[in-house]
Amino acid sequence: MSTTTLMIQGTTSDAGKSTVVAGLCRVLRRRGVRVAPFKPQNMALNSAVTADGGEIGRAQAVQAQAAGLAAHTDMNPVLLKPNSDTGAQVIIHGRAVGNMEAAAYHDDKRVAHEAVLASHRRLAMQYQIIVVEGAGSPAEINLRAGDIANMGFAEAVDCPVLLVADIDRGGVFAHLVGTLALLSESEQARVRGFIINRFRGDITLLQDGLDWLEERTGKPVLGVLPYLPGLHLEAEDSLPSSSPHPLAGAPKAGNPLGAEAPAELTQGLGERGKLRVIVPALPHISNHTDFDPLRLHPQVTLHWVAPDAAPPPADWIILPGSKNVRADLDWLRAQGWEDYLARHLRYGGKLMGICGGLQMLGSALHDPHGIEGAPGSSTGFGYLDFATTLQPHKQLRNVQGRLAQGGMPVSGYEIHAGVSEGSTLQRPFAQLDDGRMDGAISDDGQIVATYLHGVFESPQACAALLGWAGLQAPQPFDYHALRERNLERLADTLETHLDMQRILQLCGADA
Repeated sequence: MSTTTLMIQGTTSDAGKSTVVAGLCRVLRRRGVRVAPFKPQNMALNSAVTADGGEIGRAQAVQAQAAGLAAHTDMNPVLLKPNSDTGAQVIIHGRAVGNMEAAAYHDDKRVAHEAVLASHRRLAMQYQIIVVEGAGSPAEINLRAGDIANMGFAEAVDCPVLLVADIDRGGVFAHLVGTLALLSESEQARVRGFIINRFRGDITLLQDGLDWLEERTGKPVLGVLPYLPGLHLEAEDSLPSSSPHPLAGAPKAGNPLGAEAPAELTQGLGERGKLRVIVPALPHISNHTDFDPLRLHPQVTLHWVAPDAAPPPADWIILPGSKNVRADLDWLRAQGWEDYLARHLRYGGKLMGICGGLQMLGSALHDPHGIEGAPGSSTGFGYLDFATTLQPHKQLRNVQGRLAQGGMPVSGYEIHAGVSEGSTLQRPFAQLDDGRMDGAISDDGQIVATYLHGVFESPQACAALLGWAGLQAPQPFDYHALRERNLERLADTLETHLDMQRILQLCGADA
């Protein structure tokens, strides 16, 4: 079978590469093409568990859905999960192979390079078209040696490239011309056209610039995609800047977290009866996409609490996952959250921990092998009677089950190295279909904890948890249906605003 590979690269991070790849996958699927997404190397803390039991970037799992496929580790053979400012856990073909400092990883990419090409070959044996997402920018001169994420990969497999730039940030012509100028002659020839993303306004006002760009570079502009308000697809890594509820909290004055202010904690539900949920923006937060169903729920107001900011009034606090739980636990204490959590619970607020957040709520966290940082132990917040020990091998599972209280069906996925043991785990958060128990519930029912990511994507379970947290008459919210509608909307936009005929010719699918 003849397979065509098309690569989407960007002038910057967040230029729209992930979105364009997802949209093209859906367009091609609707046309009856067997298409698969691919990202050679990804650096992200939002990940998903695949059908073959590995771990890949969350964006590639969404792109797989756009293509009508179950996510597979070959779609993202190299995943880097930062656990410090200079180091990351290296995941090859879905399995962690160790922690490496950035300099050491970039000095020797042979294993990663072989993994990337092996995965691409396997996909090429199964699909007609592979749509590839680059990483960052191909013009990052300091990373060119041994590159497997952008032009290094494109040259290795001899594929055409489309370059995407975000006009909403400004400087779009400089981004495109400058990026092209920093490429080698063979790489410049590989760029077959430009896509301008997130345009607002009258397109006729842009035409002179488009004409200049084509004349200057000799490359066609294959389309200008409009800014799509309200479009939601899971973020690659950074907290969503377009959130209807962005980073919240007023700057601290003195130590407001330690001050007694019970009135703001006992006012009940917020504006128009919405449940107020806050989540600390941990330095090493992982899988923050867990909270998208809450962030977009019409009955919920969710705020990320920025560093050095006093948390706003809340009905429900959720501690998220973390790639370095002990470091983030220390950070929360330094930020005054220990006193704030105690006061929140004293006045009747609800508290939840997910994965790393679960581990923080226990009595102790041990990392004897240095899985997430220097070996050692930390004292947890102590609200639940269990201790956690990090083990060298991750537990990676897609699971289904039912909430222990109320029996509502729930599904999700586990990505954790921690093994937790203690009496509170005998009062589980959920009973899983494989016979295991997950998580814990406090004696007074005020605190819950779970290892399950994606728990709020189950409509009935999410509604039950909102009711537990104090929301009156919670309504089920079908997040999966929302994602599907957004994929269809995105594909419609690409069909309308891109020169799909020329793009399909590049893919060999114009017939």
